[in-house]
Amino acid sequence: MINNITSPIDAETIERLTVGTKVLISGVIYAARDAAHRKLIQTLDEGDRLPFDLAGQTLYYMGPSPARPDHIIGSAGPTTSGRMDIYTPRLIAAGIRAMIGKGSRSAEVKEAIKKYKAVYFVAIGGAGALLAKSIKQVEVVAYEDLGAEAILRLNVDNFPAIVANDIYGNDLFAQGKARYRRNKY
Repeated sequence: MINNITSPIDAETIERLTVGTKVLISGVIYAARDAAHRKLIQTLDEGDRLPFDLAGQTLYYMGPSPARPDHIIGSAGPTTSGRMDIYTPRLIAAGIRAMIGKGSRSAEVKEAIKKYKAVYFVAIGGAGALLAKSIKQVEVVAYEDLGAEAILRLNVDNFPAIVANDIYGNDLFAQGKARYRRNKY
């Protein structure tokens, strides 16, 4: 079964999302990578106003490519989430409630997901052209000087993802490894 959800994602929806749940996300998500995360943390440290309200928002760790003529965005696949792990617990504590990327997360991120009731989704790596079709509008909202790493506000329609870490401490990657060990030995 595939669940249609809207971002920003409300608390009740996050409570219903468990590891392995397939979703189609519509609404607003923000694309941000390493350099943007670093600037967000600096802004929090300095007590300055953030470029957008983090409360309830979804961050997509997206590796964008230039848009072709007559397109709003190029390939828009996920990038490795682990690179953001040093920043993520602080951003979750500041209000982020969902993240989309690829790969597993650190113990600290998984603990923050449980503590603050957030969710981590994975998107299919290598499917950036397909994922870009879900993006209907793109706007630079912060750190334009970072070029491809600027924060983008994306309006998405039926963006496909799978729950990899939920508020109950479940981990899709750990479950997959355990199943492999049971079946192999």
